[in-house]
Amino acid sequence: MYPVNFPSATLLTTPCASPDAYDFLGQDPLSGHLFLFIGRARDRLKILYWDTDGFALWYKRLEEGTFRLPAARPGEAGVELRASELAMLLEGIDLRSIRRRKRLILATGHK
Repeated sequence: MYPVNFPSATLLTTPCASPDAYDFLGQDPLSGHLFLFIGRARDRLKILYWDTDGFALWYKRLEEGTFRLPAARPGEAGVELRASELAMLLEGIDLRSIRRRKRLILATGHK
């Protein structure tokens, strides 16, 4: 199972053959950040993350159907996902049809 306590996750929505894709996404690969890669047919998903003493790879292949990906903003190759969004993606829920209600978010450092 992929780690459930992670700081953030980035889903790369465009095909990438580079093993250094985490550099492209601008994240520290040793931070616990999850890097998600989708196959061209959208039936395979890989999650790459650092697991205390080395990289770990979690792989899921659908026998039927495809992953429904959230739309990336124009000019961006990846989408940031929350833990709840990742769980929904893996369960087959179309993230484009989900509407998130506005919530108060305090800036870090405020008490």
